[in-house]
Amino acid sequence: MKRKSWIEKFDDDKDLPKVVNIEGKMTRKWGEGTMVIPSPREVYEIMSRVPEGSVTTINEIRSYLSKKHKADLCCPITTGIFAWVSANASEELKSRCEGGIPYWRTLRSDGLINEKYPGGAERQKALLEKEGHKIIKRGKRYFVDGFEGRLFSSF
Repeated sequence: MKRKSWIEKFDDDKDLPKVVNIEGKMTRKWGEGTMVIPSPREVYEIMSRVPEGSVTTINEIRSYLSKKHKADLCCPITTGIFAWVSANASEELKSRCEGGIPYWRTLRSDGLINEKYPGGAERQKALLEKEGHKIIKRGKRYFVDGFEGRLFSSF
């Protein structure tokens, strides 16, 4: 069986987005209420809006999506996975000369560069520095210094 391409994974929306009730064991971690599970395309679209010189975080994306869908919160797991799928699908689209998004501008919640994006942390570091961001190294990990001052959340 042939593996799906990143674009095929991106296009497989699995009837998403949808809002679900937080029930059972999930209430221990998230409390009661509702949770939106976004679609890959929705996460891609949001990531595409971050302008040069700015950054956003997975938490900013989640906050926007929960408000958009009138849910108490947005699933952090699927949002992170779909950001990763979006980054890889973007690279496939670029290789076909069909566009792409600036996925390197989407950071983890603490300003950490996402090493799982195409090219790893070194490539994200280079792209962010090219846009004027100062990158600092803590241990083996890279962070955008002062990212809060360049945070984009006006999706």
